[in-house]
Amino acid sequence: MTVRELASHPDFSPIAMPNPDREVKGAYIGDLLSWVMGRAKADTLWLTIMSNVNVLAVASLADVSAVILTEGVTPESDIITAASEKGINLISTSLPSYGAARVLVALGL
Repeated sequence: MTVRELASHPDFSPIAMPNPDREVKGAYIGDLLSWVMGRAKADTLWLTIMSNVNVLAVASLADVSAVILTEGVTPESDIITAASEKGINLISTSLPSYGAARVLVALGL
């Protein structure tokens, strides 16, 4: 599955999609940035409620396919611009992280 395919699902909405054809190979849920840095795998989705600029740095270091902002979190416009410039896909959902993870499992991730 690609990030574009995921973002077209009714439970998810694209925020920034500079790299929509990036493959997705799983997911990681976490809000403690240092924990995510050491545990999230490349090419996975990262589900979080965090929406500050540090999320972009961690997403880049972990080389995730996309960051999914759960619980209806909406980033500020400067974060969206920075994500686009850094090639980091951002997606939002109103679902809690657990609910979003259930959708991902149903989609075969």
